[in-house]
Amino acid sequence: MSTSPNAPAAFDIRELIAATAQNSSADVFRPALKAADWQVLGSYLQPLSVRPGQVLIQQNAADRTVYLVESGSLTVHYEDKAGRIRLASVDAGSAVGEGAFFSREPRNATVQAATACKLWTLSPLRFGELSNRQPQIALEVAMALGAIVSKRLSNRLQRVAVT
Repeated sequence: MSTSPNAPAAFDIRELIAATAQNSSADVFRPALKAADWQVLGSYLQPLSVRPGQVLIQQNAADRTVYLVESGSLTVHYEDKAGRIRLASVDAGSAVGEGAFFSREPRNATVQAATACKLWTLSPLRFGELSNRQPQIALEVAMALGAIVSKRLSNRLQRVAVT
């Protein structure tokens, strides 16, 4: 990750819940969690604010953090010798970083903030802690992230957008 956390503004897990409920896209992050489960999940997440233009994920980086988008919009780009190709846009209620989170492979693409964003980060270490202490919640998170991977891979144009 090539971004440094800014001081969190007003972050409240209820705003992430609302964003996921309002997102009607195919790649929505929607685990089957009760309100109390969301609160538990929130205690394992780290809030992050990013500015427009700020790079969140760098292509080929080894980081495995997954990012849940509370507000704002991110763009996903593939970079080669000829330049940068925009692959996708990711909006509030979805996630990025799911590919490397599962595969343990380097990032497939670069993700940059198109607008100011409020995000929630989940590192592999914190996910491991969640898995040990709250396995049912961790399973729901893994299934919801897996659904995003599956839906993005089934869309031929967005396959390489799995970051």
